Amino acid sequence: MESLERFCSVALLVICLLLPSSLAQQQQHESIRTMEDFSGYPIHEPGQFGSINLASSLSVDAQGLQKQIDELSNFSDAPSPSVTRVLYTDKDVLARRYVKNLMALAGLTVREDAVGNIFGKWDGSEPYLPTVATGSHIDAIPYSGKYDGVVGVLGAVEAINVLKRSGFKPKRSLEIVLFTSEEPTRFGISCLGSRLLAGSKELAEALKTTVVDGQNVSFIEAARSAGYAQDEDDDLSSVFLKKGSYFAFIELHIEQGPILEDEGLDIGVVTAIAAPASLKVEFEGNGGHAGAVLMPYRNDAGLAAAELALAVEKHVLESESIDTVGTVGILELHPGAINSIPSKSHLEIDTRDIDEARRNTVIKKIQESANTIATKRKVKLSEFKIVNQDPPALSDKLVVKKMAEAATELNLSHKKMISRAYHDSLFMARISPMGMIFIPCYKGYSHKPEEYSSPEDMANGVKVLSLTLAKLSLD
Repeated sequence: MESLERFCSVALLVICLLLPSSLAQQQQHESIRTMEDFSGYPIHEPGQFGSINLASSLSVDAQGLQKQIDELSNFSDAPSPSVTRVLYTDKDVLARRYVKNLMALAGLTVREDAVGNIFGKWDGSEPYLPTVATGSHIDAIPYSGKYDGVVGVLGAVEAINVLKRSGFKPKRSLEIVLFTSEEPTRFGISCLGSRLLAGSKELAEALKTTVVDGQNVSFIEAARSAGYAQDEDDDLSSVFLKKGSYFAFIELHIEQGPILEDEGLDIGVVTAIAAPASLKVEFEGNGGHAGAVLMPYRNDAGLAAAELALAVEKHVLESESIDTVGTVGILELHPGAINSIPSKSHLEIDTRDIDEARRNTVIKKIQESANTIATKRKVKLSEFKIVNQDPPALSDKLVVKKMAEAATELNLSHKKMISRAYHDSLFMARISPMGMIFIPCYKGYSHKPEEYSSPEDMANGVKVLSLTLAKLSLD
């Protein structure tokens, strides 16, 4: 066996000396495969000669991944095919336990922080180097689907298993992050876990003192009921990560849009995430009996809200950009009786754009319209609050390059695109170079039971994620 290995090494050296470098490298890989097939023994460590060999050795258990997604969907407060999994509920705690068990089975070291961000780590050969991370979320808004976020968590576990099965040995450690509460369902705060990881002191203080859910349960009480926030002084700053803690962060996600499916493409390489903003608006009028108060004498808070909702659409369209969007997702009237003129109205508005200045112009126009409407309808604009006004996030050029290279080497069609939905990656970009991998989903459906991505599309995404992690780990 030793003499065979010496012969192989000499043969490879001769090839490299006689051929131009690029051709020699290609010939080297072909010769290695021929010699390995002939001898029945590996001539080199897996991954030693880069991603050409690794790409061909990646094997995804697509059916096993689908089975895990189906099993996780059973931890739900809504009947199948819907999924409802809200932060710190019993079903959320059980789902977290399920994922932690999968991480442990994959040989990862598992830990949790004070708010329930979960980390599963595979130590590299040089663990002192900044880690390469991936992950997403598993919480689900009421009556949604089973793929949003989940593909990026369970797919990440499978990506680690894929690399281990291939024999790959990471230089930089690889880590999976399951983020707490990407959805704003319970406490009205989206990307709660990743905002804290990115060091939001304002959020940490609010969670300790003022944040409650619809049943007036405080965040700290809810966290403790799930086994988190056990520190007596409720110091959530322990969650913060320093900038540079990760060498790179990559999130695998369903597109939540129809572009990849419509164009017949396998992979989306995300170059930027749109800038989101959330607004809360309240009008107060006089109310009164629907029959007794004549039309000229009304101060109808409901009509003020309706007029503002139409103004939101108007101002978004005025931007003349397809990337500008606005949605009135909540409109509530008080007292909410058919025979009572609304005395109060409450709106919650979401507006987004890849261009932060253009989005902020829309917000300014909405506020101007709210004041004009209040004056015209003789109601009071009792609140106009910008809940959050986050900047857009650009994907890192190196990460984009590695993702695109991985798709090409795997013979998968791909295109560069932006994400109009926002994700935990938006906040991870504040502490780490970031990128996202999109895969097609049926008709672009998301946040509804019909949400679906095929095992084949998920397997393609996992392969691209695996190869990208490997490339960055060796960088």
